Amino acid sequence: MPEIGATLREARMRARIDVSEVEAETKIRAKYLRALENEEWDLLPGPTYVKSFLRTYAEALDLDAKVLVDEYKLRHEHLSDVELQPINAAAPGRERRRSGPVIPRGVTIGFIFALLIVALYALGTSGDDTPTTAQTQTTPTTPERANTPAIEPAPRPAARRVRLQIVATGQAYVCLKDGNRTLIDGRTMQEGDRTATYRSRRFRLSLGNANVRLRINGRLRSVPSSEDSIGLAITARRGVQPLSKAARAYCE
Repeated sequence: MPEIGATLREARMRARIDVSEVEAETKIRAKYLRALENEEWDLLPGPTYVKSFLRTYAEALDLDAKVLVDEYKLRHEHLSDVELQPINAAAPGRERRRSGPVIPRGVTIGFIFALLIVALYALGTSGDDTPTTAQTQTTPTTPERANTPAIEPAPRPAARRVRLQIVATGQAYVCLKDGNRTLIDGRTMQEGDRTATYRSRRFRLSLGNANVRLRINGRLRSVPSSEDSIGLAITARRGVQPLSKAARAYCE
């Protein structure tokens, strides 16, 4: 497998995302993000923080976080001293117990032989006894399905979030909402302006014109030109879809 840091760096550069954008999205300081990409583990607070930062950074880049965290554990985490002890290591105090009096082997064999005779005699005498009422009563059987383990329903997969950034190619009015929460409140963007990267299950976007490009999960998309204002819904499942005027986002 490629190096952990190289995998993170290549994914970020392939998506054309700056470290500062990842810092704003993940709330992880840029120096720690660079330390992850350079595999400078000694610059990070500790193994627990390394795994937490690594998982968050990988999810922000749409990478398999579990694979990267497992790779880090395999390469850089070590077993504790207790785990490294031999399996047959003597427990404390065992040597002291061995130094006590030892029962002769012949006595032990004779004792076991006597127990076998007593057990055989007990079995022989119990075969002649008439079963009592308590012994002949049948134990009610439990329905077979009671022993069958219940099948738990599979958990529903968590809804995937969309990462969205708006890049202006000219002057454009922008209104962006996440449900009832306003993210961009009727801002007029100029050519070259770009917003922060937002994450949500569903965005509602209103534009004054098509002078913007949308960076969705790291990929740039153009907005179809229109003589009127534009309303869009952006979700992980359905992608980008037009909205009617009644369903659009409106800012003050």
